[in-house]
Amino acid sequence: MSTLTRYMLKDVIDKEKLEEILKKFSEATGLAAIIADRSGVNITEPSNFTKHCNLVRSTEKGRKYCYFSDAKLGRLSLKKGGPATSLCYCEIVDLAAPLVVEGHCLGYILCGQVFLRPPDEEKIERARKRALDFGLDPDLYVKAFLEIETVPKKHIYTTGEMLHIISNYIIELGVNSLYQKRLLEETKRRSEYENAIKTLELKALQSQVNPHFLFNTLNTAARLAYLENAEKTAEIIYSLANLLRYSLKNLDQLVPLKEEISCIGYYLYIQQFRYKDHIRAEIEFPKELEKYLIPVLSLQPLVENAIVHGLEKKKEGGQVRVVGYEKDTCVFIDIIDDGVGIQEEVLNNINKPKIALEGHTTGLGIHNVDLRIKKYFGDNYGLKIESKVGVGTKVTLKIPKVVNRGIGHEL
Repeated sequence: MSTLTRYMLKDVIDKEKLEEILKKFSEATGLAAIIADRSGVNITEPSNFTKHCNLVRSTEKGRKYCYFSDAKLGRLSLKKGGPATSLCYCEIVDLAAPLVVEGHCLGYILCGQVFLRPPDEEKIERARKRALDFGLDPDLYVKAFLEIETVPKKHIYTTGEMLHIISNYIIELGVNSLYQKRLLEETKRRSEYENAIKTLELKALQSQVNPHFLFNTLNTAARLAYLENAEKTAEIIYSLANLLRYSLKNLDQLVPLKEEISCIGYYLYIQQFRYKDHIRAEIEFPKELEKYLIPVLSLQPLVENAIVHGLEKKKEGGQVRVVGYEKDTCVFIDIIDDGVGIQEEVLNNINKPKIALEGHTTGLGIHNVDLRIKKYFGDNYGLKIESKVGVGTKVTLKIPKVVNRGIGHEL
């Protein structure tokens, strides 16, 4: 779908400028003028409308017929590809011309409210009957009807053409201005993404100080623990070493979900030893979803927030669950805790674009996780946070089903 088709005429016009042009046009030509959208609804204020037409539009029935006539004439002009004239419901001559930009009709310009020849007795009698149908005083209505100007056919065509050209030009300027505004917004958003990535890269570099020495030391400690029959201690040290090694991966990288699940497995293994029965953890993740790609270190910060901000503060402890499932072309991962929940005001702040709650272990915030997912997959993906005080919090991560095609995981 073209971007332009998503916009309405009112989104792209400079209403004040157009109304000023219509006013000058009416003063110079004596014709009424107005701009309407594709359904015939007015976008600008009526300019130099006749007393007759204002009377008609003062009634619900008359206004309905008037909009219908305008829309019908507009479609006729679109079919013709330029200005077209016809009699409206009240047998008055109107002219319409389509407002077309990039092949899409956004609305119509309408002018006229004139006769090409003075009304005869039969026409005046039909006007009297219409007045009764609209609920108007027939004498007052017919008087206004007869005050309508009679102009040559060439006059309405020439002036209508002129107004059509000027209005189309103004609307094209409006569309270009709208495109420029959208481009600036997109550039600003991309800049925010890039700054977030640079910040994360800096954090990663800071944490890569002599990693080999660190891993070798941890492995030595784990082997020593095995030799001393301290198997649980050895497992914790191995889990810590694996978690640290994973956290040093290139952040500008996609990994299979299988690796992310392993990472939070190491993290939860350590935390369950630390908190013992205070915190219970459960991972329910279908094997068939493990092949899909996700930005590295997306899940661990979310699980960590559930424990630190949700369960750690709950006196009787609680549970955190990681649940994966698929729906249509997307993969969803819920991180659910039955902790203390989040106050509504705090939740509103978290959902604001620039608020970032940093994870204690990785330094990666919830907002940064959301930003990175949107950067890779688009604005239709990312995080959704729901919470209720005293009940718990659910963070839902949504990503598309993207698999590694054998050309590397980096984008």
